Amino acid sequence: MRGMDVARVLTFFSFTYKRELYSCAVVRWFDTIGDLPNEDTGMWVVQPAHNNNNTPHISIIHIDSIYRAAHLIPVYGTQVVPAQHHHHQTYDIFHRFYVNKYADHHSFEIAF
Repeated sequence: MRGMDVARVLTFFSFTYKRELYSCAVVRWFDTIGDLPNEDTGMWVVQPAHNNNNTPHISIIHIDSIYRAAHLIPVYGTQVVPAQHHHHQTYDIFHRFYVNKYADHHSFEIAF
């Protein structure tokens, strides 16, 4: 994806160290599945990344390293999504996502 990575921002925070303000984000990383976009959709597929001990790959990054928002579409299976599913649970319930290059002109031009 042109050297870019996908991450979910969990929270933003800032702190001061030696009179310098640092604005940061706690992120959960996603791994790209495959070396090419999905053949049918033309979109990259990602999944939540895990460390060697199977814990989520979470990091703290400076907000200046965030380029732009990405629109992720769940890769739906063959089963119906439960009625009690809420939109804020999507990243926790689904295991793979399409990176939507069709969300807007900038997404298409920048990442693809």
